[in-house]
Amino acid sequence: MTDQTPRLEIRNLVRRYDGRMVVDHVSLEVQPGQVTCLLGPSGCGKSTTLRMIAGVEMQDEGEIWVDGKLVCDTVFRVPPERRHIGLMFQDFALFPHLRVGENVAFGLSGDKAAKAARVEELLDRVGLSGYTQNFPHELSGGEQQRVALARALAPRPRIMLMDEPFSGLDNRLRDGIRDETLEILREEDTAVLLVTHEPEEAMRMADDIALMRHGRIVQQGAPYNIYNAPADRDAVAFFSDVNVIRGTVQGALTQTPFGQFLAPGVPDGRDVEIVIRPQHVKIDFDRAGKGPAPTISDGTAARGLVQRARFMGSESLVEFRMDYDGSIFRVTVPAVFLPKPGTPMWLMLRRDKCFLFPVN
Repeated sequence: MTDQTPRLEIRNLVRRYDGRMVVDHVSLEVQPGQVTCLLGPSGCGKSTTLRMIAGVEMQDEGEIWVDGKLVCDTVFRVPPERRHIGLMFQDFALFPHLRVGENVAFGLSGDKAAKAARVEELLDRVGLSGYTQNFPHELSGGEQQRVALARALAPRPRIMLMDEPFSGLDNRLRDGIRDETLEILREEDTAVLLVTHEPEEAMRMADDIALMRHGRIVQQGAPYNIYNAPADRDAVAFFSDVNVIRGTVQGALTQTPFGQFLAPGVPDGRDVEIVIRPQHVKIDFDRAGKGPAPTISDGTAARGLVQRARFMGSESLVEFRMDYDGSIFRVTVPAVFLPKPGTPMWLMLRRDKCFLFPVN
């Protein structure tokens, strides 16, 4: 693969509010046609990063580059309208007094015929051909979202910044419109930087995920790698519920109710957490909690009593109170499985799906 100049590159962006660090030396690159997602909880600095890239807010430190050219540092600044950057937000921000065609044409320059042709082309691409004369209030939420996309694409931006643009849509519409939007953006070879706090949306949309926390990017990579090789316990927990087992390391091993776990490189006496997702806990259906703890090839089973079980549509969630310390363990089963409260059962862990992290 040959080296390629990033469509968007940000270097060590910093933003402070009243002395508080909101964006803390954030750096990333986005290639043409690539979708990168800034993922993290509310207040972690995602939207502030987006606003600095768009030029509506100034950074305190750092640089922003587009196609290998500097567009902003702390001295030099290209105005927002000259950065070739499109914006899409949650509220669509359509002008209510303008018709659909006028909304799409708002940011276009050139003669009337050229603008009209571009408007018709885009409305056709988003499936709204014939809606030129409608007002926004006459459209559904999904149709308004498509108009917002057409308007953002009209000036042919090199980069599209999207701040939770689909969160205002109901679930029935969201997946289809999200997929259609990304297909069009990739066809245009647009670099996309998307902000969301929903892990499922990031996994579905992104080629690359930058996980943010407290103003910093704590991990970045392809969705598969972020999910299967998390940087720490919080990274695991951001994508799903987790079960946590604590232990102390002795001789590169930690003893748990589920048997010993390897802890290479962790010094003796250090506390560690073993983290596993509910879908990777196995239930011994044969023994049903009776007899001595079964020993399996990669550890020992631990017993718990069912606290409650709920059917979630495609799986069942069963919560156990564990005998060894009274903690709650969550297990998902890909079927209808609703054991009665108080039922004892043996639980086993998939060792290859466990993550071990030293406790700070």
